[in-house]
Amino acid sequence: MDDVIPLFYPQIYKEEWIAALSETFSTRWLGQGPKVNEFEQAFGQKFDYDYCLGVNSGSAALELAYHLAGIKAGDEVITTVFTCTATNIPLLRRKAKIVFADIDDDLMIDPEDVNRKITRRTKAIVVVNLGGLQFDPVISLMAANRGIPVIVDACQSLGISDLYGDFVAYSFQAIKHFTTGDGGMLVVRDEDDYHRAKKLRWFGIDREKKASLGWRCMVGHQMAQEIEEPGYKFHLNDIAATMGMVGLKHSDEILAHRKTIAEAYRERLGESLTCIAGGAYWLFGVLTPDRESLMTRLREHGVECDQVQLRNDVFKAFGGYRQALPNMNKLESQYFYLPLHGRVTMENVEYVKEVICGQS
Repeated sequence: MDDVIPLFYPQIYKEEWIAALSETFSTRWLGQGPKVNEFEQAFGQKFDYDYCLGVNSGSAALELAYHLAGIKAGDEVITTVFTCTATNIPLLRRKAKIVFADIDDDLMIDPEDVNRKITRRTKAIVVVNLGGLQFDPVISLMAANRGIPVIVDACQSLGISDLYGDFVAYSFQAIKHFTTGDGGMLVVRDEDDYHRAKKLRWFGIDREKKASLGWRCMVGHQMAQEIEEPGYKFHLNDIAATMGMVGLKHSDEILAHRKTIAEAYRERLGESLTCIAGGAYWLFGVLTPDRESLMTRLREHGVECDQVQLRNDVFKAFGGYRQALPNMNKLESQYFYLPLHGRVTMENVEYVKEVICGQS
């Protein structure tokens, strides 16, 4: 096979985007306007959420969640060591004390290690739906019994409702299930958090109140806006929301295709490799003691593959040394990911199997 099979490829709906954006470009709203509201409502209806807030990235959604959870300098936060660094970098900026938990055999945060590391100083627990897999809900039960908020990084998960966690962050970055160019969604469970977050994503200003007063800064000699809590510029815009409405319409077929391809991989590779995939099927992971030689062979035959993310504790920003996390230490040299996206075909799956099994 001469053509490269890319590890990632964005879901592109060029003609539908152009048609939808043509309508948006005919209005006065390019920033946060009615399309953002429409997208939030449609997202909530699709996945059975009451309080959804469109933001400009999954990272912004996480940052807002950490703010709402009250994480401050010195607070202990338990989080997984194995995730995209975007999960944990905001905790560094907040000067939280990060407590890394080990992973299980599916590379997910290990609930038993989380339980061991909960103390009276634990301010929050961060879990990740890595590759689209659902984190173990027992973590939410453990946290609820102790009054500890759980923040769910669902930036690699979309297409299934996340029933657990106090805050859930989604991503619409370029290579996710569907894209808004870049963007995200924060789901909160509490109405007070919802109204607070709406202000925080726009500097701390109540935009709805300002809109009701004709977008004026002053009414007579009185301010028409107030900032009680300093916020961020995290809002989504109507251009992104318009693209998001198109992607949301296709979300069921996106998930169905990913599941079909992942299960085909599992059927063909399950006897020779340990396969890791499920839930929203964003990544298809494998474990093998022959990782380096196998990845080299795949790349030589035009199949892109990679580790995608590294354990966070090895980065200097997080300390720069491998902590005593037995399962992470064991699996670190074994995992990598195969192509899984809308352009992967059954023919591609057969070809990957032939390369892995030495038949090509």
